[in-house]
Amino acid sequence: MSTSLWILAAVAFVAWQTLRARSLNQRAGKESPLPKMRNDRSGDEGEARVQAELVEILTWLCGRNFYLHSGPLLLNHAPGTAFPTAEIDHLAITPFGIFVFETKNWTGLIKPGPSADVLIRIGTDGEPQARKSPLSQNRPKLAFLRGILPPVWSIEGAGVFASDNCVLSPELPVNIVRCADLRQWLRDKRARHVASTAVTVNVAAAWAAIQRIASTDEGALREHREKVRANPKRSVFQP
Repeated sequence: MSTSLWILAAVAFVAWQTLRARSLNQRAGKESPLPKMRNDRSGDEGEARVQAELVEILTWLCGRNFYLHSGPLLLNHAPGTAFPTAEIDHLAITPFGIFVFETKNWTGLIKPGPSADVLIRIGTDGEPQARKSPLSQNRPKLAFLRGILPPVWSIEGAGVFASDNCVLSPELPVNIVRCADLRQWLRDKRARHVASTAVTVNVAAAWAAIQRIASTDEGALREHREKVRANPKRSVFQP
């Protein structure tokens, strides 16, 4: 066989193998997902770090009497509206309170912005960037949970910065913390609860109540994120 025929045969074989593999993947429902954007990968890494830290801290503080949701959770806060769902990065239910954490994996110096809804990030280039505060993102989620759960249960939120290469201004609200600060922050919440007359949260009952208005469906989560990306200025729950 001539060299040109060998080349044509090789090209045809490679093309056949490629089409066959793609067909098999489609039939098995395993079509390769689109690659994640850099911001998505960074966010996932930050959330994984905070999740691991929360597991360790809550086991230390509560033993086995707590619930920490693994992975993102969607609140069905406004059915029938343009933005019916809100995403929670971390939900922790403990005897001393229910906590909603919004995680950021930013680096640089983080300072207060011109309003409570805005933070200023200054990176290595020295240029200030205005970004939405995690406390602002958490505010409507906390209000929604407080509206459906017993008012005697403490429900609080915090913005958590996962990166070690992050410096927080002392002028920031105390509910904006680094991942390294979470242990003391939660320890203080537990101590305040013990010293008070506040009602202890029934962990199982709280999680059962939240499940009735929440979703962990991957398809719903993907749809929510696509909608937020397409309309970032309209959604109060944008990342």
